[in-house]
Amino acid sequence: MIDTHAHINFNEYSNNFDKFINNLKSKNIEKVIIPGVEPSLFSQIINLCDKYDMLYGAIGIHPSEYLTYNSESQEKIYEYTKHKKIVAIGEIGLDYHYGFEYKKEQKIIFEKQLEIASEIQIPVIIHDRDAHEDAFNIIKKYNLKNVVFHCFSGDTDFALKCVENGYYIAIGGVVTFKNAIMLKEAVKNIPIENMLLETDSPYLAPVPFRGKINSPEYLVYIAREIALIKNINSEEVEKQTTINAKRIFDFNGQRKIG
Repeated sequence: MIDTHAHINFNEYSNNFDKFINNLKSKNIEKVIIPGVEPSLFSQIINLCDKYDMLYGAIGIHPSEYLTYNSESQEKIYEYTKHKKIVAIGEIGLDYHYGFEYKKEQKIIFEKQLEIASEIQIPVIIHDRDAHEDAFNIIKKYNLKNVVFHCFSGDTDFALKCVENGYYIAIGGVVTFKNAIMLKEAVKNIPIENMLLETDSPYLAPVPFRGKINSPEYLVYIAREIALIKNINSEEVEKQTTINAKRIFDFNGQRKIG
């Protein structure tokens, strides 16, 4: 399985990282993508990806970190996306849940990063919280082949709208929560060919670990819940989502940049 979004560069995992990685391998975790959130962590992500074969990275500035975006950080994004193990720009997007009063600023840095992604044709990992229509309409303005809505929180109609545009939906531990009725309904209707797995570690651990520190090793619980909802075999979920991730992200370092 491939965890397409896990913040395992955060301090929660700093104790005996080698053991942590070996444990993931033993749990059938093939690859993990570490998303960027702000410039001071970019080099840390690169260093981890260089050290561990199974780790890959994304470079981007989270909407809540909009104050860190400037000409210097923009150059850093350009520079780091040239690294063979950086497979996306992200997580980038809009968050109106906590940052509603900063909508304008969020939109500005969102578009600047989408411009980079469009220019070099690299996938984007989208953070979209309470901002579905704005996020979608902004993305539509750019020529982007591989768009991933991370930690999807929309309804079925929005999910199908994304799928119709060729976008991918990443499903995390929230789908295992009893009260995630809207997400479960969306998962029921999203084609498995447009679906990815993620944990968003260390956040949002699936049942039966809800409230604890999350880990990519818990992907299996997410896959099982998706399989139950869609009435298919969990192995089919694991296999197809892995195929999807390999279709989107260049894990072989073959992408050419200018």
